[in-house]
Amino acid sequence: MDPRLVPNQVRESPTESASSRDTSPSADGLVTKKLENDRNENDCFEQSVVRRIFAGDKITLRNIAEEKVDIIYEKMQLLPDDYIEELKNGLRVILEGNGGSQQREEFMALQKLVQTRPDLTVKTLLRAHRAQLEILVAIKMGIQAFLHPNVSLSQTSLVEIFAYRRCRNIACQNLLPVDDCTCQICTNKNGFCNVCMCVICTKFDFEVNTCRWIGCDLCSHWTHTDCAIRDGLICMGTSTRTGMGQAEMLFRCRACNRTSELLGWVKDVFQHCVPSWNRAALMTELDIVGRIFRGSEDVKGRKLFWKCEELIEKMKGGLSESTACRVILSFFQELEADSTRNTELGEGGRSLAPQEACKQIAEVVQEAIRKMEIVADEKLRMLKKARLAVEACERELEDKAREVAELKLERQRRKQKIDELESIVKLKQAEADMFQLKADEARREAEVLQNIAFAKSEKSEEDYRSSYLKLKLSEAEAEKQYLFQKMKLQGSPRPLHPNNGNDSSQMFSKIQDMLKNVYNVSSSPDCRASDRNSGRKNP
Repeated sequence: MDPRLVPNQVRESPTESASSRDTSPSADGLVTKKLENDRNENDCFEQSVVRRIFAGDKITLRNIAEEKVDIIYEKMQLLPDDYIEELKNGLRVILEGNGGSQQREEFMALQKLVQTRPDLTVKTLLRAHRAQLEILVAIKMGIQAFLHPNVSLSQTSLVEIFAYRRCRNIACQNLLPVDDCTCQICTNKNGFCNVCMCVICTKFDFEVNTCRWIGCDLCSHWTHTDCAIRDGLICMGTSTRTGMGQAEMLFRCRACNRTSELLGWVKDVFQHCVPSWNRAALMTELDIVGRIFRGSEDVKGRKLFWKCEELIEKMKGGLSESTACRVILSFFQELEADSTRNTELGEGGRSLAPQEACKQIAEVVQEAIRKMEIVADEKLRMLKKARLAVEACERELEDKAREVAELKLERQRRKQKIDELESIVKLKQAEADMFQLKADEARREAEVLQNIAFAKSEKSEEDYRSSYLKLKLSEAEAEKQYLFQKMKLQGSPRPLHPNNGNDSSQMFSKIQDMLKNVYNVSSSPDCRASDRNSGRKNP
C-alpha cells in the first residue's frame, strides 16, 4: 500500500463539499504570475473617460452570475482594473465565511444561479472576460484561490475546471477522469479526482506523510481516515494476506469494494515519516491510530491500541517525542517478530528443539532487559526533569518571597508617606482655620474702625458747621451793634443834608438782609440745637 509518503505532493482541502476556503497558491505545481501595470501620467485622461462611461453601467456579482456572458464581457471591457479587483475582493470576503448567515445565503444564491445556467458551455466561456471567468469558477467551485492575484491559469484550464474536465485542486490539475478510471465514483461524481480527493467527501487538503489518508492497495483511491471510520469502512475482517484466515482490522474501499490490511500500512507510515513529525504531530498520529484500532478484536490490534493510549498519556506527562518514537518503532518490530515466529510455528507444525527453545527464551529475556533499560533510562530522565522542575520551583518561590518582602517594604514606605501627607494636610487645615479666624476678626475690627471713623467724620463736620455759624453770628452781632451805634449817632440833631434820608433807608435794608441771612442759616436742622442753646434774641 502506498502510504502517501511523497513529500512534494501537496493537497488542498475545502471547508465545503466542493470548495476550499483555506487554500493558497503555494504548491510546487502552482504557477505564479506578477501583474505589474505601469501606468503613465498620459493615461489619466483615458481613465477618467472610462470611469465616466462606467459610472452609469455598474455591475455586481449577481449580474455576473445571471446575465449572459457576451453582455458582461462588453461591460467588463469598460471597467477599470480597480473596480474589477473590488469585485474579486468582495467575493473573497464572502467565500471566507466570516460574514454570518446572510453572506452564506448570498453565496448559495449565487452558486445556484451559476450551476443552473444552461448557457455556460465550454464554447461560450472561452469568449468570456478573464476576470468574469475567474469569478464564475470561484462561485461554482467555492474556492477563493481562483481569485488570488498570484494564481495564473490559462483560459482553457479555467473553462475545463468549470466544466468538471480538470481537477479543481490547483496543485493537482489532472485531467478527469484520471487514468480514464471507470469506477463508479469517478464516473458519477462530477469533478472527482482519485489522486487528491477523498472518495467519500470529495474534499482535498495539503496533508502528506500522515495516517489521516488511507489508500486502497488495489485501485489507489484515497479516503480520509475520519470519513472511513464514520462510514464504517474500517472494521474487523478475514485477512487474505497471510492465507491463514486470521481476523484483523481492514479497510474496505468504497470505489472497488475490496479490502486492505491496516497494521502493515500504519507500520510503514511510522517507519518512513515519524522522524519528520514534531511533538504535536506525533500525538495526533497516535490518536488517529488509536481510533483506527479502537474496535480491534485481534491481539496485535489491541496491543497497538493500548500502546498508542499509553504513549499519549506519557507524552502528556512529559515524555519526549524522541523516546516515544523509539518506543513505537520498537513495538512495531516486536509485532513483526511475533508474527514471524507465529508463522514459523504454523508452518513447522512440530515442537521446538531444546536449543531453539533456549534461543527463543534468550531472545525474550534480552528483549525484556532492553525494555527495562529503556524504562529505566526514561524514569531516570523523568527524575532529572522532576528534580530540575523542583529546583526551578524553589528558585521561583525564593524570587516570589523576595518580591513579597519588597512589596511589604514598599507598602510600609507608602503608608508612612500617606501618614505624613495626612498630618501635613491636617496641619495645613488648622493653619487655614486659624487664618480664617484672624481674617474674620480683622474684618470685624475694620468694620468697627470704619464706623468710628464715620462717626468722627460726622462729628467733626458738625463741629465745623457750628463753629462756622457761631463765627458768622458773632460777626453779624458785631456788625449789628456797630450799625445800631451808628444809627444812634445819626439820630442826634444835626443839620439835615439832602441825602441823609436815602442813606438811612439803604443802611436799614442792608441790616435787614444781613440779619435775614443769619437767621436762615441758623434755622437749618443742623443748627437748631446750637441756636436754642445760644439764647440769641431778635432786636
